[in-house]
Amino acid sequence: MKNTIYILIILFTIIACSTSQQKTVDTAVKQNVAVNDTVRIANDSLEYEVIIIDNGFSYWLASRSYPRNYHSLSFLESKNYLYVTEWNNRVLQPMRFSPNLYEMRIDYQPNIHYGYEVNYLIYNYMIYFQNTYKQKLWGYVPSR
Repeated sequence: MKNTIYILIILFTIIACSTSQQKTVDTAVKQNVAVNDTVRIANDSLEYEVIIIDNGFSYWLASRSYPRNYHSLSFLESKNYLYVTEWNNRVLQPMRFSPNLYEMRIDYQPNIHYGYEVNYLIYNYMIYFQNTYKQKLWGYVPSR
């Protein structure tokens, strides 16, 4: 009788240990949003063109950015000037800042009226860039 109890205890211990290592399969699949990762901003009358190629920016813009007309045009212009100035400083210092992040200089001139849409997209790209790549170009960066 004692042997039967010992055998049952060992059997239950083995079963208990083997069922605790049950593997679960995560069925949630992360969507790959690579359909439209290029944002093109063009104005033929001013002869300028801005092309933003960054994976995830279109999705971020649609899901996390503030809606259009949330900020005033003067706010966007002043923030863009500060962000672009610091961006261009970092482009000129490839030994200090990653040349993979800061590849090209941005020609943003404060005396040219680019319009609300261009300033809105540049501002939101700068916020996206700073939050995604853990950079701080200037001042407070809202986390979205």
